[in-house]
Amino acid sequence: MGVIVLEALGALGLLIFIVWWTMFSGRKRGEREVPPEQDDSRR
Repeated sequence: MGVIVLEALGALGLLIFIVWWTMFSGRKRGEREVPPEQDDSRR
């Protein structure tokens, strides 16, 4: 029983690490700003 709980905690920790890594491993200063002439949200 203890091995199953330990494995589940390890999998949860790995999942949290992967999500954290993908969220914060991008550009140093965030996303680039889109110039107004290339902004597609006005269509």
